[in-house]
Amino acid sequence: MSAVLTPLAYLARRWTPSPRTVRRAAFAALLMSVAIVVTGGAVRLTGSGLGCDTWPKCTDDSLVATPEQGLHGAIEFGNRMLTYVLSAAVGWCILAARSAKPWRRSLTRLGWLQFAIVLANAVLGGITVMTGLNPYSVAGHFLLATALISVTVVTWHRTGEGDAPTRPRVPAPVRKLSWALLATTAVLIAAGTVVTGSGPHAGDSSEIKRMPLDWEATAHVHAIAAWLVCALAVAMWLVLRVVDAPEDTRARARDLLVVLLAQGAVGYVQFFTDLPEVLVAAHMLGSCLVWIAVLRVALSLRERPHLPAGAPAPAEASLSAA
Repeated sequence: MSAVLTPLAYLARRWTPSPRTVRRAAFAALLMSVAIVVTGGAVRLTGSGLGCDTWPKCTDDSLVATPEQGLHGAIEFGNRMLTYVLSAAVGWCILAARSAKPWRRSLTRLGWLQFAIVLANAVLGGITVMTGLNPYSVAGHFLLATALISVTVVTWHRTGEGDAPTRPRVPAPVRKLSWALLATTAVLIAAGTVVTGSGPHAGDSSEIKRMPLDWEATAHVHAIAAWLVCALAVAMWLVLRVVDAPEDTRARARDLLVVLLAQGAVGYVQFFTDLPEVLVAAHMLGSCLVWIAVLRVALSLRERPHLPAGAPAPAEASLSAA
């Protein structure tokens, strides 16, 4: 009696994507995870956060935006529809990872983790609307989007690696420095959500509750964290040269410095020009690019060789020995 196949297993038997296709699918998920952040910023900056005043419908009586809601309703509804495009990109990533030969379960699990974060953030987005753009919910919405970017970056990177145990490419102190850089950048991004939550761009033209903090003071704290990240990034770039790290690793550190320089310039210009919407949007994109660059530096400090043909992945080997 033949086993009943799941839809994914059925498709995997009939399609074998090339490694390039799997990598492109992973990159598509990463690209869309950044796009959803940028378009979400556009919703807030145009004051369209409550363009659809309920969730999951756009109004109590309509699933889609109505003419009465005007441009704000169209912008908010368009951002909601982009979530389905993101879900399709994540679905393609899962399907490509599941259909690859040999099947790499680690990639499939990362794909499903992406899907779980998308679902969680969709629910949190609904809560954000129903609570009238509560700033703490808005901050959580952005942080979950950043978590999705993290997983998509790791997935994309893993498509170019094997499944053997990791091997360090640099000495242990350098890897510890990368952890410090990651942690400090995470604090910087979290501080950025506080600046947003206490700042003037509330997301809607109505009276929106803000975080009860002095906006300029939080912006200065954010700037201090940014300078600390820059110092750690410069230290990483110098240390990698001293230990003669692989060329691609040094290139990732150089890319990070370039992104940080551009992001810092945008940040200071927007602060001294009363936060024009275009620069705020550019700063949100820059936040995503900084986080991606930091993750790529950390991931480049180790490698995973490909397993010999027919050898089980480490997780599979431990299960068979149990």
